[in-house]
Amino acid sequence: MVNKKYIFWDFNGTILDDVHLNYQIFNEMLTEYKLKPISLEEYLEYFGFPVIDFYKRYFDLDKIPFDELSKLFIGKYQARSLKENLSPGIADALFYFQSLGVQNVLLSATEQSRLNEQVEHFKIGHYFIDVLGTENIRGESKLHVAVNYLKKQKINPKDVVFIGDTLHDAEVAQAVGCDVLIYTKGHQHKKRLKKVPTIDHFYILSQYIFKKDDKK
Repeated sequence: MVNKKYIFWDFNGTILDDVHLNYQIFNEMLTEYKLKPISLEEYLEYFGFPVIDFYKRYFDLDKIPFDELSKLFIGKYQARSLKENLSPGIADALFYFQSLGVQNVLLSATEQSRLNEQVEHFKIGHYFIDVLGTENIRGESKLHVAVNYLKKQKINPKDVVFIGDTLHDAEVAQAVGCDVLIYTKGHQHKKRLKKVPTIDHFYILSQYIFKKDDKK
């Protein structure tokens, strides 16, 4: 990985430390439908994107429509998410890279208006040149958002590194031809991330973002 001009940041589990909130709400939903709660270990072992695949594991979606579950989750999540904290070191990292001229872009599977509310609440909007969400609350792939943005802005994928917390972030990066780093304290267990480049702390990011190309 050589010097990057852009960092595309994931939000949930990367910038926002909301893992325990998501896990808590998911168990609340299981309980409401008289289903057995799961452990945090199990949540981290199986959570992923598209989110519907994760829900299929625990809910009979023929009896309980996924749209119904999505609305229930968001109804519980949005207001409570504003009481959570940003991940340790993330504000310093955003400021640091911005001060060095790197362009920060927020890319999330969160529905756009809800993402805007969170960004405004945490007062981090000024760190980003763009805040990119999705069109619905279903937690679907953000690949098309990334593809369209890169094309519209005429950005060379080689100038970009994705930073997220799930294998989906790695899949998106690979699909568009960008480098990726996965934060190990997000929504997926570290043991699931063995085949992708990972970071445990944001303060070490600079050694990856500004690594020299040994071939030159």
